Amino acid sequence: MPQRILSISGLRGVIGDGLDPQFLVEFAMALGTLANGGTVILSRDGRSTGEMVRHSVVAGLLATGCRVLDAGIATTPTCGVLVRYHNAAGGLQITASHNLIQWNGLKPFSRAGAVLNATQGEELLRILNGKSFKLIGWEKLGTVEVLGNAAAPHIERVLSLVDVAAIRSRRFKVVLDCNHGSGGVATPQLLDALGCDVTVLGGAPDGRFEHVPEPIADNLTGLCAVVKQLGADVGFAQDPDADRLAIVDETGRYIGEELTLALCADFVLATRKGPFVVNGSTSRVTADVAAKHGCPFFRSHVGEANVVTKMNEVGAVFGGEGNGGVIDPQVGFVRDSFASIAYVLNGLATGGRKLSAWADSLPQYTIVKGKLECPRERVGAACDALRSEFGDATAQEGDGLRLDWPDRWVQVRASNTEPIIRVIAEAPTSDTAHALCARAVEIVNQAVR
Repeated sequence: MPQRILSISGLRGVIGDGLDPQFLVEFAMALGTLANGGTVILSRDGRSTGEMVRHSVVAGLLATGCRVLDAGIATTPTCGVLVRYHNAAGGLQITASHNLIQWNGLKPFSRAGAVLNATQGEELLRILNGKSFKLIGWEKLGTVEVLGNAAAPHIERVLSLVDVAAIRSRRFKVVLDCNHGSGGVATPQLLDALGCDVTVLGGAPDGRFEHVPEPIADNLTGLCAVVKQLGADVGFAQDPDADRLAIVDETGRYIGEELTLALCADFVLATRKGPFVVNGSTSRVTADVAAKHGCPFFRSHVGEANVVTKMNEVGAVFGGEGNGGVIDPQVGFVRDSFASIAYVLNGLATGGRKLSAWADSLPQYTIVKGKLECPRERVGAACDALRSEFGDATAQEGDGLRLDWPDRWVQVRASNTEPIIRVIAEAPTSDTAHALCARAVEIVNQAVR
């Protein structure tokens, strides 16, 4: 079977095995039709296959009469910001996020600068699957314009939300691991504007990943070592399209993606009161942070679109996902590593303590994430088996299955972007969390065979 995943969130596939120029053109024509031939922002991460994908996508957009504003290699959050900045009808980021190098994909944005919600995504799929494209004649074909310094509006918006002078006064020593993704284009500009002394790892945005691209602990041992070796204040690691951020403290300790959102929320909610939204797979430390600052706390289904939808429903001032994806409506309704970096540095500049002390001051939990291959049609059987095994837990359905106890939880759900099932467990101690996750994986394995 071709390795291609298509959902309301967009498209991912393996180049040469499911992701071919014809399908890419059709996807772009569907988006151009949805945008009614209006202006579309186009950008891509640094993958070597991006140029082929770009040409295919441009053809489809032009065929539907779209005016394409090409931002070149840029981050996913920059694409979202540019949609609103240019009052565009939509946007399209060429990326496969943290997937391996043979993958690429397309992530569409609405005119709100956010990923498509369920209604918009279903309409895009209806157009694509029905091939009901609104193609136009030769005299009305679209145009392409190249944007210079495309990240400038994004950087300016982030800088407007932090105390730049306070951050600059500290002259933070930062190690930035871009891993040859799109973050290498403009993240150093942001850090330079914040007065940081920056060492960049993998800064050339050519997609030649130096380590497995997902910014989890096992893949960032090199960053941890460099932070410790240089005596840096902090290490930041972006995924290839730079919408996610993982953090290493000054001791060289990986403090992870889960604490990215918690630290940023701890800083922002101290002065910006209001509802805070995370997804159902995010650490409960975020609920503790919301309670600390007297802010209402809400959970959505997993997925950036679901978080954004919930944020709009409750009028949230902040939100995100535990994969290092911070969403700040004042920047845009899109996960954003630029905002995360700025808020962490601002918190360090005004908090008067080192990153390790700040992280350790938050409630301590261990979250363990496992995954295994599983046909989507067998996810129901896996959920039934878990519910039967853990009858003493409070069950919540609708996004796979989440089981809660007073001091721990476990969730099993199908990934929307990979052909896998995810198992996530959290508990106050490492032993308990690992044991709970391992037992859940064992039960799921038995159920899906």
